[in-house]
Amino acid sequence: MNSFTFHRATGVDDAVRETTRHTGAAYIGGGTNLIDLMKENVMRPSYLVSVAKLPLAAIEALPDGGLRLGAMATNADTAWHEDVKSRYPLLNQAILAGASPQLRNAATNGGNLMQRTRCLYFYDLATPCNKREPGTGCSAIGGFNRIHAIFGASDQCIATHPSDMCVALAALAPTVRVSGPDGERSIAFDDFHRLPGDQPEKDNNLRPGELIISLDLPAKGFSKNFSYLKLRDRQSYAFALISVAAGLELDGTTITDARLALGGVAHKPWRDQEAEQLLIGQPATVETFARVAAQVVSTAVGQGSNDFKIELARRAVVRALKQAAEGSQQATDVFQNSNP
Repeated sequence: MNSFTFHRATGVDDAVRETTRHTGAAYIGGGTNLIDLMKENVMRPSYLVSVAKLPLAAIEALPDGGLRLGAMATNADTAWHEDVKSRYPLLNQAILAGASPQLRNAATNGGNLMQRTRCLYFYDLATPCNKREPGTGCSAIGGFNRIHAIFGASDQCIATHPSDMCVALAALAPTVRVSGPDGERSIAFDDFHRLPGDQPEKDNNLRPGELIISLDLPAKGFSKNFSYLKLRDRQSYAFALISVAAGLELDGTTITDARLALGGVAHKPWRDQEAEQLLIGQPATVETFARVAAQVVSTAVGQGSNDFKIELARRAVVRALKQAAEGSQQATDVFQNSNP
């Protein structure tokens, strides 16, 4: 790990000022991802600005009926908050499907959004990686790419975003509030993360020096008919091969509103708004879900080792929508496959 200067911010303005004025500065909250990256020399910030003590951990009601999640609230405190459990159980289940209790006790909501890919080549300094060193190439293309993207990839990068929490957030469509050198602004969640394009080193659309302040959830939480399905290689402490966040509103057996987002499939949480529109007005049946799932994966592109993820995603979408319609819930399952 490289040497660095540590500054404990006394306020949001202080944090933004210190990060902006020092080249190579980075924010650190819980540190559950950044410290790992520093240990591996993947990231080498020379100036760390700690925001751990800033008063950004509150979870509170908003005037419009939504809920504000402070950026420094831990994942554990968020998952177990009574309003999250009762009004946004999709988010509760997604958070609890991720990491381990120890990590959830330290990891923060803002930090969860800032996670970087778990691509093996990104962590391996001996291999070319456009995300780590732009212009060097993508070792995953043509390499071992079992965990990599089937949507939205480019010839520069096929890495995936690792978060469970963010998949549920993509379905719930909150607003991300940030503060930076030019003051505060709000970013729609769907616009926060980026696809790789020709700049895979950029994970999100934050401007230099901007700090996440909160996530503002809308009033609608799909609290009755929802499902977070996570398919992974082992039952605990594993990233998703495929995950699906589904939320439905029903009038009898007719779907009146729908949300559908996938994880483990793209450089960002993958919300499929076209599929959502196809569900609205349709009966909540397996036949409907199968048609929509086929449409979802119609644009998927495998990379060789991960071709199986296309069919796995199709089946997962059907299963998650069926669970949501039934009001049943299964957060995780172990994927068993004899293929490498």
